[in-house]
Parts: sequence; structure tokens; C-alpha cells
Amino acid sequence: MNRLYHVPLSPFCRKVRLVLAEKRIEVELVEERYWEMDTDFLRRNPAGKVPVLRLNGKILSESMAICEYIEEVYPDPALMPYSPEERYEVRRLVSWFDDKFHSEVTQNLLYERVNKKLMKSGYPDSKAVKMGAQKIKYHLDYMAWLLDHRRWLAGDRMTLADFAAAAHLSALDYISDVDWNRSEVVKDWYAKIKSRPAFRSILADQIPGFPQPPHYSDLDF
Repeated sequence: MNRLYHVPLSPFCRKVRLVLAEKRIEVELVEERYWEMDTDFLRRNPAGKVPVLRLNGKILSESMAICEYIEEVYPDPALMPYSPEERYEVRRLVSWFDDKFHSEVTQNLLYERVNKKLMKSGYPDSKAVKMGAQKIKYHLDYMAWLLDHRRWLAGDRMTLADFAAAAHLSALDYISDVDWNRSEVVKDWYAKIKSRPAFRSILADQIPGFPQPPHYSDLDF
């Protein structure tokens, strides 16, 4: 059986979950407390990180490598464009969210508010939370600029870039840390992607100790 070892609110795991669901690849979701450094898990990925995907007998790690592997093996529906220039733009934006957005926003909000409690590693750092709350405004404005010029983040078609962004924002939306009123165009984009069948399992997530806000699974916000 195909299995994805994951953490529900991890944006990297969510990105892989969205790709799998969009391509209608069935997997069993197995929650992995990777911070406990379980020996069996370390055998699957010595880096000690999620996601780890067991697909057709192969063990795959690192979210972008997993997504590109899936794209090559299961090309339909396509989540990467055909031209080198367009593929470059998708990869650039995936890196933007998984690197810059992650370090400036996700780590300062989600990790401080949720991960520290789950890992029992202390209390939220108020300075970090304040920094994340400031930085997300810049990123939402950048997304608004992109979407003023394009139908989707990387161009005229939905791509892996949209899933990378939605993975981070959906995790933050679970803890009500996204101001959707800041940009109508970003809100409309998220409403479109949130309404896709691939998003259903993401919207069904329930994290013990962190109840869903009322708007989280509402397709009309």
C-alpha cells in the first residue's frame, strides 16, 4: 500500500498531499512524530524530516523532489508547464514559498503557536510571532501583484506553485493567521483552489488541542 508519512499542518506535507490528490493517487496517511527521532522512521529518511512517501515500493523524501517525481511518473493532469521558461517560474515560486515565506512567516507563526506546543519545547516567542504577522502582509501583497498580471501564480494555468502557496496559507489559515481581507484577488485565488476536490482532505484535518476556526472549511469563507 502507498503511504505518506506526514504531519497534518506541515506545509511541505500538504503540498505533497495536494499533488497526490490532484492526480488521484490513493495513499494511506500516517502521522509521524518526526521530532521523536524514531528508529524506524530514520531508516526511511535519515534526515529525520517529513514528508516521506512510499509509492509503488519506492521510498521518497524531500517534498519538491517527491512532487517532481510524481509529475514525471504521473504526468496527467500536468502541474508543470511545458516550456523551460514557464517551468523555471514555477520552480522559482515554489522556492519562494518553501524558503522565503517559510522562514519569514510559517516558522514565526505556525511553528511558534503550534509546533512548540506539540513538541513540548516551550512557549511561543512573542517577537517571532510579531515578525511573522508583519512579514505575511508583504507576501500577500506580492501574491496580489502576481495575480493582477496572471490567472494563477505562475501563469495562465494552475501549477505546483499554486499548491506550494496554498499549502503554507492553508496551514496558517487553520490558526486564523491569514487576513483574507487584505487582498480580494488573493482571496478569490484561494477560494478557487480551496474548492478543488484535491483540497477536501486538507479541509477535513482536525488537530487535537487546536480546533478548526469556523471559516476554515467553508468554501465561501
